[in-house]
Amino acid sequence: MAKQTTGLDLSVIVPFYNEEGNIKPLYEEIKEVLISTGRSYEMVFVNDGSKDKTLERAIEIAESDPTVHVIDLLRNSGQTAALMAGLDQTSGDVIISMDGDGQNDPKGIVKLLEELEKGYSVVSGWRKDRQDKEISRKLPSRIANKLISKVSGVHLHDYGCALKAYKREVVEQVRLYGEMHRFVPIYTVWQGGKISEVPVNHRARVHGESKYGLNRIFKVLLDLLLVMFMERYMTKPIYVFGGVGFLSLALSVLTAIWAIFLKIFDGKSFVETPLPILVGTFFTTGILCILMGLLAELMMRTYFEAQDKKTYQIKKHYNYKGSKIT
Repeated sequence: MAKQTTGLDLSVIVPFYNEEGNIKPLYEEIKEVLISTGRSYEMVFVNDGSKDKTLERAIEIAESDPTVHVIDLLRNSGQTAALMAGLDQTSGDVIISMDGDGQNDPKGIVKLLEELEKGYSVVSGWRKDRQDKEISRKLPSRIANKLISKVSGVHLHDYGCALKAYKREVVEQVRLYGEMHRFVPIYTVWQGGKISEVPVNHRARVHGESKYGLNRIFKVLLDLLLVMFMERYMTKPIYVFGGVGFLSLALSVLTAIWAIFLKIFDGKSFVETPLPILVGTFFTTGILCILMGLLAELMMRTYFEAQDKKTYQIKKHYNYKGSKIT
């Protein structure tokens, strides 16, 4: 659970991994923008297990500026974990996240805040003119964005843009794992919140090297599958495992009928075809899936009941049993 607010308006979280050349100029840009907003603020720099002098540079900045807080992770845990570490330590009413590579222009923070004031819960940046390699970065990103939008029903041009603004009540409702930081807008819509997207300036990298590769696409897709499962079947996992189980049992029966048909009408012995092996495989898989579904149901009930969690969310009470409207 994130910290309770302490009167701060803005909290800016920036994860860094081997960005010693970028951290100081980026800090200076962020500070200039935050001062121009006229709001109270803090900056949370998360050192994600850097092997260069990123931590030393961050500490130097924090020693000269009390609005800067530095979190040093024990090892490299990834962008999502670093962002979560920052979220757990922030105090602002509005949380802003951005990359530490200097490619997100801090001036975009002003645009995000202006859009957030229109009543949105999350505002995401859109790198409309992205300064990255076409084949290795931009093309896979476009494919992933279209797929995520299609599967989730939440349409954004750029899920991967780290420059986002969140109202505190939104991020307090989610825990982030894997590469799930990019899916916060999806969680927001599912919880009844409003999201928006604004074009932001994206710059070419000046210092350091990119840490992202094509393998990230598969991680994102797997995380998307997990997100969809948790949203639709978190409280009813037996429907997924049981459905697959019954399908497998049905295939086992059909395969057995086929094997018997070939035996009777075509004179083929059971040992002449792989069908008996398939019958056993489908049958075993079906039973195991159903048993896993039952086990998942027990785990789900333990999860909710042990923590007194609810399987629903109430938006408002309207004079419920004489109580005041809340």
